[in-house]
Amino acid sequence: MDKISILGQTQLNGRVKTSGAKNSSLPLLFATLLCNGRHIFTNVPNLQDILSTETLLAHLGSKAHRDGEKYIVETNMSDTHKAPYDLVRKMRASILCLGPLLARYGEAVVSLPGGCAIGTRPIDKHLEAMKALGAEIDIQEGYVIARTKKLKGARIVFDGVTVGGTENALMAAVLAEGETIIENAAKEPEIDDLANYLVKMGAKISGIGTSILTIQGVSKLTPAEHAVIPDRIEAGTLLIAGAITGGEVTVENCIPQHFESLIVKMREAGFKIDQEKTSVTVRPAKSWKGVDIQTMPYPGFATDLQAQYMALMCIANGPCIITENIFENRFMHVQELMRLNADITSRTQVAIVRGKPGVLKGAPVMATDLRASACLVLAGLAATGETTVSRIYHLDRGYERLEEKLMSLGGKIKRVKE
Repeated sequence: MDKISILGQTQLNGRVKTSGAKNSSLPLLFATLLCNGRHIFTNVPNLQDILSTETLLAHLGSKAHRDGEKYIVETNMSDTHKAPYDLVRKMRASILCLGPLLARYGEAVVSLPGGCAIGTRPIDKHLEAMKALGAEIDIQEGYVIARTKKLKGARIVFDGVTVGGTENALMAAVLAEGETIIENAAKEPEIDDLANYLVKMGAKISGIGTSILTIQGVSKLTPAEHAVIPDRIEAGTLLIAGAITGGEVTVENCIPQHFESLIVKMREAGFKIDQEKTSVTVRPAKSWKGVDIQTMPYPGFATDLQAQYMALMCIANGPCIITENIFENRFMHVQELMRLNADITSRTQVAIVRGKPGVLKGAPVMATDLRASACLVLAGLAATGETTVSRIYHLDRGYERLEEKLMSLGGKIKRVKE
């Protein structure tokens, strides 16, 4: 098993490109189940979660491969509508095959999903949306069993914002009979990206980018071509990497508006940040102050950037309070940061970070989930001495060659075999 070794306190400088968004690519790939033919994507990152999705799609009768910069999915009629436990347990996003399978075949048998242990993340909202569209839902032996003769348009009102639930409802509704209105829909850029591809396929969707989506069901869809949006979480992580080392880093191939909440807080802390249409640059700061954040649904501060931001705050001048409102178990990185000498007190959803410049000291640490692994890499870049991060298979689920990108900026970081 691989681990990452970092020699800290080396300033990062230069330009680095963001890869395509993981959280956009996954629902897009599952959307290919809605119709036969050749779906063509560009800017699909090479990640473990993409490989896991390929395996599940293959089980469901599709073939995916890369051809240069193109990522091609050949979708065929499937003899099975079951997503088995062994293929679903590694990745929570696998539940996104539920809506497409149900809409196209009238049947879906999907194992309850796995993924990072950052919270319970129930799929109740997904199931309620399918029920509203006319599906009969049963759960037996760890599987969701969904059946319908024909999905019918309906009014779906989410009692809380759900990204995956919105995606599943959207993919199911495009082939449902009649009109569907999704209220309190998630507004993340990844939702917009999925909706835009569905429109290219022939879906009729209005309200894209708002909390109310209206879908007029169509009888069939056809494959299309689409470029995946840049990964806003990776872009934010790279921006913090430049900031935490006191360097000047330009993150290219990104959409700064997609992570504006992070940029605002970093500016408030004392960083000078310049934005262009598709790039953002952080300039050196001798010191910065602690600034409180609360994670919120988009366009609020992203929960997927909370851990990385905490690493930055560990060496700020003064304390800050970080409140996690999305997941109830997303402070597992706190104990590992404390192994690096960080001064943090955490409760279930609130962490007090007592920042102090130069406080971080290298040590062996262990990644507990995807974003925690990035947090520990960032902390290692700022720490004195050597930091080794183990269990980095979490990192490979969501970051494409992160250590190589950091090396290109001058970071003393390498991947080694344990």
